[in-house]
Amino acid sequence: MPKMKTKKAATKRLKTSATGKILRTQGGKSHLNGYKSRGRKRNLRGITLADDSFSKTAARMLQGN
Repeated sequence: MPKMKTKKAATKRLKTSATGKILRTQGGKSHLNGYKSRGRKRNLRGITLADDSFSKTAARMLQGN
């Protein structure tokens, strides 16, 4: 059986935490920022946990690592 390849787009966008949960960056900061408040943009920094419904799919995409 051939090796399972990692989805390269997923490796660039997702990370796995030490406990095995999927981490993602928050969207909504790359354009149309003029009307968004400073606090709203500040809160979009950093990383957050991916939704449980997406975690199984994301784990399969990262499985080749």
